[in-house]
Amino acid sequence: MLAYSICYAASCGLARMGWYYPSGAVLILAAGYLYYYDYHKSGSLVHLRGLFCAFWTGGQAVACLKLSRLQSDWSLWTWVCFYLALAGFWVTYEIADRLYGEDYGRRRQVKKQSCVQPVFRCMQVLTAVSLAAFIFEAAVLKYIPLFVKGVPHAYSEFHLTGVHYFTVSCVLVPSLAVLFFLEGGSRRSYRNVMAVLMTIISLAIPVMCVSRFQLVFAVLTACFTFGAYCRRMSPWVIPALFVAILPLYVILTIARSHDVAYLNGIFEMKNSGMPIFISQPYIYIANNYENFDCLVEALPRHTLGIRMLFPVWALTGLKFVFPYLISFPLYVTKTELTTVTMFYDAYYDFGILGVTVFSCILGAAAFWLVNALRDTKSGNPVKYLLYGQFAVYMMLSFFTTWFSNPTTWFYLAVTAVMAWYCGMGGRRR
Repeated sequence: MLAYSICYAASCGLARMGWYYPSGAVLILAAGYLYYYDYHKSGSLVHLRGLFCAFWTGGQAVACLKLSRLQSDWSLWTWVCFYLALAGFWVTYEIADRLYGEDYGRRRQVKKQSCVQPVFRCMQVLTAVSLAAFIFEAAVLKYIPLFVKGVPHAYSEFHLTGVHYFTVSCVLVPSLAVLFFLEGGSRRSYRNVMAVLMTIISLAIPVMCVSRFQLVFAVLTACFTFGAYCRRMSPWVIPALFVAILPLYVILTIARSHDVAYLNGIFEMKNSGMPIFISQPYIYIANNYENFDCLVEALPRHTLGIRMLFPVWALTGLKFVFPYLISFPLYVTKTELTTVTMFYDAYYDFGILGVTVFSCILGAAAFWLVNALRDTKSGNPVKYLLYGQFAVYMMLSFFTTWFSNPTTWFYLAVTAVMAWYCGMGGRRR
C-alpha cells in the first residue's frame, strides 16, 4: 500500500503539471504491482482484491492520458476520492485477512455431495424462464432489436417493466454450465448435449437483444466461475475469450447502428485518425472517471441514501408511486456517455464519507467470498457462481454503479435461490 500511495501522489502531481502520459504510466505500474502482489500471495488469477486493484487503478491510469477533448483536469477532491476508493478496500481486506484469514491454497475438507442434478435443473428452469420472457417481450413490443435497422437505441427501449429482469437472467446460464461439467456432467449423454444447447440459447438472447454488455457479462462470469472453481487457470484463457467474442461484439455494434462516424463524433478524440477499436474502449473506460469529476464539481447537495436505494424503489415499484425518488440529474460530460464508476452513487449520497465506507464494505465482502472458497471445494458449487459475479463487478468497477443497480440484486437473489436449491438437492442425494 505504501508503494501505491507514493505512485499515486506522483501521478497526481504529474497530472496537475500537465504531464499526462507520465501520470498515466506511473499508475499503470502501480496497478500491475498491486495485482501481482495478490496473485503471488494467492496463486489465483481471479483474486478479488487483485482484480479490483488492477482494473480500478488501471482504468484511472488510462483516463489520466487525456486523449479526448471531453476530458479536463480533475479537482483535488476527485483525486482524494479515487485514492480512498482503493485504500478503503485494500486496507479493510488486509485487516480481515490478518485477523481471520488462512492460507488461500488450503481448503477445509467437507464430505462430497453431488450437485450435478440440481445444477442441471437450475439451468433448465432459468433458460426456460428467460426464453419465455424474451418471446413475451418481443410479442408485446412487436420487434426484436437485432432486426431493427437505423435505430441506435433499439435495445434500451426493448424492455417491459418487471419482465426484462427475467429475460436477462439468461446471463447466469453459461456459468451454471461450467459448474455442471466441472462437477462431472451427466452419464446420460443427452443431458450433456442439452446443457450445451441451453448455453447457446442463453448467449443468443443477448445477441437478439443487441446487448453487448450482457454478452460480455455472461462470458466473463463463466470464465471467473471456472477460475474460482479450478483455482489454477491459464493466463491465456481471458484473452482467448475476448478474441472469441470480439466478432460478435463488432457485429452487435453494427446492428445497433453505431458506425465509425457516429462514434467518433461522440468521443471527440484529440487524434481524429485514431482507429475506432482503440478509441471506443478508451472512452468507455476513461470517460467514467470524467463523469465522476463532473459530479464532484457540480453536485449542489447530497441525497443521503436515496440514490443507492434505487434497487428498492425499482423492485418494489415505489419509483412509479413517488417519482421524486429517482428524479435526480445525472452529471456527465455528454448525454450519450452515461456510464459511471462504481462509486458514483456513493459520492452522490454521502460525499467522500460515502466513497470511503462503501469501499470498506466491498473489501470486507471480497474477503468473505475469498475465504468462503476454502469451504466449497466439496460443498455447494453455486457459491462459485456468486464469486464469479462479484469478480466481474470488481473487474468492471470503473464501468457502472453495480450495487445500486436493481438488475445486480435480481441476479444475486436468483443466485441465492439456486444456492439454496442445490444445497438441499446435494444433501438429499
